[in-house]
Amino acid sequence: MALRMWASSTANTLRLTSPSKALPAFSLSRCFSTVLDGFKYASSHEWVKHEGSVATIGVTDHAQGHLGDVVFAELPEAGKTAEAGKAFASVESVKATSDVNAPISGEIIEVNTKLSETPGLLNSSPYEDGWMIKVKPSNPAELESLMGPKEYTKFCEEEDAH
Repeated sequence: MALRMWASSTANTLRLTSPSKALPAFSLSRCFSTVLDGFKYASSHEWVKHEGSVATIGVTDHAQGHLGDVVFAELPEAGKTAEAGKAFASVESVKATSDVNAPISGEIIEVNTKLSETPGLLNSSPYEDGWMIKVKPSNPAELESLMGPKEYTKFCEEEDAH
C-alpha cells in the first residue's frame, strides 16, 4: 500500500520532456497515463491533434490502458464522413470490443493502414504510430468543446476514483 501511494504521488509531481522532438512535453497522471500538451481530448477518451487544415485522431493512452492488449482494429475508409460523438471505428482487445467515437466531424482523408497489420500500435504508441484517422474538420469550432491536457488529466483521475 505504501508503494502504491508513493507511486501515485510521485507520478503526480513528475514533469517529463518527450524524447522525440516531434512531440510536445508530456506529464504523467496519477494512473501513469501519458497526456500530451497541444492535443485536445474527448470525454470518450479520443485525442485530436489539429494542424493546419488536418486533424489527426486516435485513442488516448488512458483508453488503451483500460482496453488491454488490442488485437484488432476496424477502421473506416478514406472519403467517409466522421460525425462528432458517433462511432467511426471499433477496436477489439483481449478484454472487450469497443467503439471509437469521433471527437469532431469531418471528411476522413487518411486512415492508418498500419493498424490492420499491427493493431498493438494502439497500445505501444497511441499518440504517434497508433493514430487512427486524419480528417478535414467540417466544423473547427467543435475543437473548442474538447478538453485540454490539464482538464483531461483531472477527468481521468476523477473517473478512475469511482
